[in-house]
Parts: sequence; C-alpha cells; structure tokens
Amino acid sequence: MEPVAAPPPATRSRRVLVVLGLGGLVLVAAVAGFLASHASSVSPEQLANEARVQVLALCDAVQAFRDEHGNYVTAGPLPRPVPRHGEAVPFPHDDESFQRIGFNPGPSVHFQYEVTVQESPVGEPEVSCVARIDTNGDGHNAVYRVRLDANGMTSPVEVQHEGE
Repeated sequence: MEPVAAPPPATRSRRVLVVLGLGGLVLVAAVAGFLASHASSVSPEQLANEARVQVLALCDAVQAFRDEHGNYVTAGPLPRPVPRHGEAVPFPHDDESFQRIGFNPGPSVHFQYEVTVQESPVGEPEVSCVARIDTNGDGHNAVYRVRLDANGMTSPVEVQHEGE
C-alpha cells in the first residue's frame, strides 16, 4: 500500500478568501442582530394600543368578578417598578389578586397594572383600572385609566401625560 500524499499547502489567496468569508459572516451576523433588536422595539402607537386594550380588559375582569361574587377587589400595582423605556418585563402570575379576577395580560408587559376601589361621596364604589408606563425613563409616568360606574359601565379611556 502506497502512502497517501498530503494535500499541497494552502495558497495565500485561499487563506485570504477564508479570512474574508469569515469576516463577511461576522458582519452579516452583526447586521442581523442590529436589525432584530430594532425590529423588536415597540412604537408609541403600539404601546398606547396595548394600554387601552389591557386596561379595558382589566376593568372587564373586575366587573365580571363583581357580577359573580358581589364585590369589587383591588389588585396590584404590578409589576414593580413601573416599566421604563417601552421595555417588556415579566408579569408576575403568582399574584393572588389578579388571579382571583382572572386578569392575564400575557407573559410580559410594557405597563404596570392596578385596580383601586374607593367610596364616592354618595357611598357608591368608585373603581379605577390603571396602566402606567415611564416611556422616556425620566421618572414621570404616562397613565391610562378606565373607571367603572355603579352600574358596571366603563368610562372612555382617560390618558394623562402620554409619552412620559
């Protein structure tokens, strides 16, 4: 059996092509990562829509609980602290108050949610369902609020400091 001859040493041009190819792959991966990170960012309109949908869903859950059990419950505020810069944070699903009313905004949220119940001057319960976000990270929150009246009717969504 004859010995197998070793392949000829790589030429300089072949090495240059390999290095350029690897460099190109690194560049493509970097650009793809940059685009993916920017594609996953949420626009201000998407954030506002999320707040409106979720705060109405929260009040619907509160009213459904009252219809079934006869009383309103408070819940939150969760998550703590208020999410900043439009970043999604995990929603803590082990909170008993939100579980009781059946509010499940998903695995992650861009807002802090809360239900408050106070007594009005005439003795009626005043229920507020609230979503908060610190969009620009300055410590001031944008607030989205829906109120439930004594008949279970929701108010239009009130927005304070949108874009904060």
